[in-house]
Amino acid sequence: MNKKENTVLLVDDDVDFRIQVKMQLEQMGLDVITADSQKEAEAILEETKPDLAIFDLMMENQDSGFILSYKLKKRYPDVPVIIATAVTAETGMLFSTETEEDKKWIKADLYVEKGIRNDQLCREIKKLLKF
Repeated sequence: MNKKENTVLLVDDDVDFRIQVKMQLEQMGLDVITADSQKEAEAILEETKPDLAIFDLMMENQDSGFILSYKLKKRYPDVPVIIATAVTAETGMLFSTETEEDKKWIKADLYVEKGIRNDQLCREIKKLLKF
């Protein structure tokens, strides 16, 4: 699956998670741009349109991932967004993108819990990028 023209914006303040997922995405043949904050990601989105974005939910703000997702979708409505977080494990709060109501306020195409297996994440990315 060598589709080097596909670029993923990966935003997470957890350096270990960011490195692990970046390596996995590169093994899939994807170019990866990383950021460690909402602010840095917003600056990147001013200059770059990724083919897919993966956002952590809680970074400098509790809802950084939701804000980034909203801003990205407003600017580039066709770019798929995955929110990857450990918020449920940490807080007990549940989020999903299963219903139309959820999709209205969570501007993401997929919501995954951190700890998702590599093969599952690869399958979801392939579906979203349609390859």
